Amino acid sequence: MTLSVDVRHRQGAFDLDAAFESGGRLTALFGTSGSGKTTLVNLVAGLVRPTEGRIAVDGRVLVDTAAGIVVPVHRRRIGYVFQDARLFPHLTVRRNLRYGRFFTPAGERYADESAVVDLLGIGDLLDRRPGHLSGGEKQRVAIGRALIASPRLILMDEPLASLDEARKAEILPYIERLRDETRIPIVYVSHSIAEVSRLATDVVVLSGGRVQASGPAAAVLSRPDALPVGERDESGALVDLEIVSQDDAFGLTVLRSSAGEWRLPRIGRPVGTTVRARIRARDVMIMTQAPAGISALNVLAARVEEVTPGEGTDALVTLACGTDRLLARITRRSVHALDIAAGRDVYAVVKSVSFDGGNPAYAAPRAAAPE
Repeated sequence: MTLSVDVRHRQGAFDLDAAFESGGRLTALFGTSGSGKTTLVNLVAGLVRPTEGRIAVDGRVLVDTAAGIVVPVHRRRIGYVFQDARLFPHLTVRRNLRYGRFFTPAGERYADESAVVDLLGIGDLLDRRPGHLSGGEKQRVAIGRALIASPRLILMDEPLASLDEARKAEILPYIERLRDETRIPIVYVSHSIAEVSRLATDVVVLSGGRVQASGPAAAVLSRPDALPVGERDESGALVDLEIVSQDDAFGLTVLRSSAGEWRLPRIGRPVGTTVRARIRARDVMIMTQAPAGISALNVLAARVEEVTPGEGTDALVTLACGTDRLLARITRRSVHALDIAAGRDVYAVVKSVSFDGGNPAYAAPRAAAPE
């Protein structure tokens, strides 16, 4: 699936001018409040008509103002999951699920209701009404309703924003399954770098109604200049790791990547599973000699690829660790004192406790299924 967007739109004092193309299975629209994320998904959905521009999904034009093409909302075959579930309170879960498919021509319905129910784990909720569901359960039903409509594309606008941390943890694995086990592309709106790092295959960063960066998640999220100002301390690298064993005595998981061996707080997944971890630049230390007698458990041989001075006291160092790339934010004084320069062999040191609740390891996106 390729989503092509090139639109201009004025809404009151806000001016959106956005152009990008994405072929990702889950494309995240990432930015702070007021950056234009929701306006953009509403343009794709057809809830708002752009002042000027063109939007196409897999070559199917949804709107082209120059050509006078505007496909009505009900013919776009787009599933929309809002921040609040927006279920019909007087209908059971089963009837809420089936509501969306009424707008899909019988010959174009591909979704299997029982498969959707199993995917989202909502089989025991079918006879309940929304008033008897938790926030996480409501969102799973809302996702199911969108799926059963047999959409060509799913839009998810901050679907976890109204949930507490426990309910977010409940929902995230289901969104991962939706991303990995269906062929339906997703556009996911979020202001949370943790959510985007966990879920996205591709990222579009918006700021002030403009696209600041777009591309594969690992490339975009490693660029501090591409992130919103308030998130630049959270910049880092995304690394895929394979679980090789569990260290039950100390509550750790042993993992492996091309960089070497890692130890992270326990990840409750089977040996052989590939997970993705976000390694924040501020959590990476650099040593010029092999360290000994230190508490940090992750010590990786690396080579300096680039040193980028910051505007203040710090610098960003790009490190090659096998085929992986890590980022380290250190002071410019340390760069000078340690003679950190491109081509130098060093060691990257990452403490296991850096992987706290805001920086977990999680299921890496699976390779796309062959067509």
